[in-house]
Amino acid sequence: MNALRQEDMLTTEYIENLPDGERAELIEGRIYNMAPPSRRHQELTGELYYRIADYIKSNNGGCKVYAAPFAVRLNSDEYTYVEPDISVICDESKLDERGCSGAPDWIIEVVSPASRRVDYLIKLMQYKNAGVREYWIVDPAKERVTVYGFEKETVDEYSFSDKIGVNIYDGFEIDFGTFSN
Repeated sequence: MNALRQEDMLTTEYIENLPDGERAELIEGRIYNMAPPSRRHQELTGELYYRIADYIKSNNGGCKVYAAPFAVRLNSDEYTYVEPDISVICDESKLDERGCSGAPDWIIEVVSPASRRVDYLIKLMQYKNAGVREYWIVDPAKERVTVYGFEKETVDEYSFSDKIGVNIYDGFEIDFGTFSN
Protein backbone atom coordinates (compact mmCIF):
# COMPACT_ATOMS: atom_id res chain seq x y z
CA MET A 1 0.00 0.00 0.00
CA ASN A 2 1.49 3.33 -1.02
CA ALA A 3 1.55 6.12 1.52
CA LEU A 4 -0.90 8.91 0.84
CA ARG A 5 0.13 12.52 1.04
CA GLN A 6 -1.47 14.26 4.03
CA GLU A 7 -3.63 16.43 1.75
CA ASP A 8 -4.92 13.31 -0.08
CA MET A 9 -5.99 11.50 3.09
CA LEU A 10 -9.68 11.29 3.92
CA THR A 11 -10.93 11.71 7.48
CA THR A 12 -13.82 10.32 9.49
CA GLU A 13 -15.83 13.33 8.34
CA TYR A 14 -16.06 11.61 4.94
CA ILE A 15 -17.51 8.48 6.61
CA GLU A 16 -19.94 10.50 8.70
CA ASN A 17 -21.30 12.17 5.55
CA LEU A 18 -21.96 9.00 3.56
CA PRO A 19 -25.55 8.63 2.32
CA ASP A 20 -27.86 6.52 4.50
CA GLY A 21 -27.33 2.82 3.94
CA GLU A 22 -23.83 3.23 2.54
CA ARG A 23 -20.99 1.85 4.66
CA ALA A 24 -17.24 2.15 4.37
CA GLU A 25 -14.14 1.90 6.50
CA LEU A 26 -11.20 4.28 6.56
CA ILE A 27 -7.68 3.00 7.15
CA GLU A 28 -4.85 5.52 7.27
CA GLY A 29 -6.91 7.97 5.23
CA ARG A 30 -7.82 5.45 2.51
CA ILE A 31 -11.46 4.45 1.95
CA TYR A 32 -12.61 0.80 1.76
CA ASN A 33 -16.22 0.35 0.67
CA MET A 34 -18.18 -2.39 2.39
CA ALA A 35 -20.50 -4.83 0.61
CA PRO A 36 -23.68 -5.99 2.36
CA PRO A 37 -23.00 -9.15 4.40
CA SER A 38 -24.31 -12.56 3.34
CA ARG A 39 -26.85 -14.53 5.33
CA ARG A 40 -24.12 -16.96 6.55
CA HIS A 41 -21.97 -14.00 7.62
CA GLN A 42 -24.85 -12.60 9.67
CA GLU A 43 -25.61 -15.99 11.24
CA LEU A 44 -22.00 -16.45 12.35
CA THR A 45 -21.75 -12.89 13.66
CA GLY A 46 -25.03 -13.25 15.56
CA GLU A 47 -24.03 -16.57 17.12
CA LEU A 48 -20.63 -15.22 18.19
CA TYR A 49 -22.15 -12.05 19.61
CA TYR A 50 -24.73 -14.03 21.59
CA ARG A 51 -22.15 -16.42 23.10
CA ILE A 52 -19.72 -13.65 24.03
CA ALA A 53 -22.42 -11.42 25.52
CA ASP A 54 -23.84 -14.37 27.47
CA TYR A 55 -20.40 -15.26 28.85
CA ILE A 56 -19.70 -11.69 29.94
CA LYS A 57 -23.12 -11.32 31.56
CA SER A 58 -22.97 -14.74 33.28
CA ASN A 59 -19.55 -13.92 34.75
CA ASN A 60 -20.36 -10.36 35.78
CA GLY A 61 -17.67 -9.16 33.41
CA GLY A 62 -16.78 -5.54 32.97
CA CYS A 63 -16.24 -5.76 29.23
CA LYS A 64 -18.76 -4.68 26.58
CA VAL A 65 -19.43 -6.50 23.31
CA TYR A 66 -20.68 -4.76 20.17
CA ALA A 67 -21.65 -6.06 16.75
CA ALA A 68 -21.25 -4.08 13.51
CA PRO A 69 -22.10 -1.48 12.63
CA PHE A 70 -20.12 -0.08 15.57
CA ALA A 71 -17.57 2.66 15.02
CA VAL A 72 -14.00 2.06 16.13
CA ARG A 73 -11.60 4.96 15.75
CA LEU A 74 -8.72 2.55 16.08
CA ASN A 75 -5.83 4.96 16.60
CA SER A 76 -7.93 7.61 18.35
CA ASP A 77 -7.42 9.80 15.30
CA GLU A 78 -9.52 10.97 12.36
CA TYR A 79 -7.75 8.82 9.71
CA THR A 80 -8.72 5.28 10.75
CA TYR A 81 -12.34 4.22 11.25
CA VAL A 82 -13.31 0.55 11.14
CA GLU A 83 -16.45 -1.44 11.89
CA PRO A 84 -15.32 -4.87 13.08
CA ASP A 85 -17.98 -7.58 13.00
CA ILE A 86 -17.49 -8.04 16.76
CA SER A 87 -15.65 -5.71 19.15
CA VAL A 88 -15.02 -6.44 22.83
CA ILE A 89 -13.91 -3.43 24.87
CA CYS A 90 -12.82 -3.84 28.50
CA ASP A 91 -11.71 -0.25 29.15
CA GLU A 92 -14.93 1.77 29.33
CA SER A 93 -13.00 5.04 29.11
CA LYS A 94 -12.54 4.23 25.39
CA LEU A 95 -16.32 4.30 24.85
CA ASP A 96 -18.22 7.43 23.88
CA GLU A 97 -21.41 8.24 22.00
CA ARG A 98 -19.62 7.82 18.66
CA GLY A 99 -18.33 4.33 19.49
CA CYS A 100 -14.84 3.32 20.59
CA SER A 101 -11.79 5.58 20.56
CA GLY A 102 -8.74 3.34 20.67
CA ALA A 103 -8.10 -0.37 20.31
CA PRO A 104 -10.71 -2.89 21.46
CA ASP A 105 -9.33 -5.82 23.46
CA TRP A 106 -10.75 -8.46 21.11
CA ILE A 107 -11.89 -8.14 17.51
CA ILE A 108 -13.57 -10.74 15.32
CA GLU A 109 -13.92 -10.32 11.57
CA VAL A 110 -16.05 -12.72 9.52
CA VAL A 111 -14.45 -12.82 6.08
CA SER A 112 -16.47 -12.25 2.94
CA PRO A 113 -15.09 -12.57 -0.60
CA ALA A 114 -14.87 -8.78 -0.89
CA SER A 115 -13.10 -8.31 2.47
CA ARG A 116 -10.55 -11.16 2.28
CA ARG A 117 -7.46 -9.03 1.49
CA VAL A 118 -8.43 -6.29 3.95
CA ASP A 119 -9.19 -8.69 6.84
CA TYR A 120 -6.16 -10.96 6.37
CA LEU A 121 -3.54 -8.33 5.58
CA ILE A 122 -4.43 -4.69 6.13
CA LYS A 123 -6.55 -4.99 9.26
CA LEU A 124 -4.26 -7.63 10.74
CA MET A 125 -1.38 -5.16 10.84
CA GLN A 126 -3.59 -2.24 11.90
CA TYR A 127 -5.07 -4.19 14.80
CA LYS A 128 -1.70 -5.49 15.96
CA ASN A 129 -0.05 -2.06 15.80
CA ALA A 130 -2.99 -0.34 17.53
CA GLY A 131 -2.82 -2.64 20.58
CA VAL A 132 -5.69 -5.07 20.02
CA ARG A 133 -4.99 -8.02 22.32
CA GLU A 134 -6.73 -10.74 20.31
CA TYR A 135 -7.94 -10.94 16.69
CA TRP A 136 -10.02 -13.74 15.19
CA ILE A 137 -10.54 -14.15 11.46
CA VAL A 138 -13.55 -16.39 10.85
CA ASP A 139 -13.53 -17.67 7.26
CA PRO A 140 -16.82 -19.35 6.27
CA ALA A 141 -15.56 -20.34 2.80
CA LYS A 142 -12.64 -22.28 4.28
CA GLU A 143 -14.49 -23.21 7.51
CA ARG A 144 -11.44 -21.98 9.37
CA VAL A 145 -10.76 -19.64 12.29
CA THR A 146 -7.37 -18.00 12.63
CA VAL A 147 -6.64 -16.67 16.12
CA TYR A 148 -3.95 -14.06 16.65
CA GLY A 149 -2.95 -13.66 20.29
CA PHE A 150 -0.94 -10.47 19.96
CA GLU A 151 0.06 -10.33 23.65
CA LYS A 152 1.76 -13.73 23.52
CA GLU A 153 2.63 -13.47 19.81
CA THR A 154 0.71 -16.63 18.92
CA VAL A 155 -1.14 -17.64 15.77
CA ASP A 156 -3.42 -20.69 15.85
CA GLU A 157 -5.64 -22.24 13.18
CA TYR A 158 -8.89 -24.05 13.93
CA SER A 159 -11.66 -25.71 11.95
CA PHE A 160 -15.37 -25.11 12.34
CA SER A 161 -15.59 -28.35 14.35
CA ASP A 162 -13.19 -27.16 17.08
CA LYS A 163 -13.60 -25.60 20.50
CA ILE A 164 -11.56 -22.42 20.58
CA GLY A 165 -10.23 -20.94 23.79
CA VAL A 166 -10.44 -17.19 24.17
CA ASN A 167 -7.04 -15.75 25.13
CA ILE A 168 -8.38 -12.71 27.00
CA TYR A 169 -10.69 -14.83 29.22
CA ASP A 170 -9.46 -17.82 31.21
CA GLY A 171 -11.83 -20.77 30.83
CA PHE A 172 -13.99 -19.35 28.02
CA GLU A 173 -14.27 -21.49 24.89
CA ILE A 174 -16.45 -21.13 21.84
CA ASP A 175 -17.48 -24.46 20.34
CA PHE A 176 -17.92 -23.89 16.62
CA GLY A 177 -19.12 -27.50 16.30
CA THR A 178 -22.38 -26.48 17.96
CA PHE A 179 -23.16 -23.66 15.51
CA SER A 180 -26.11 -24.37 13.27
CA ASN A 181 -25.44 -24.36 9.53
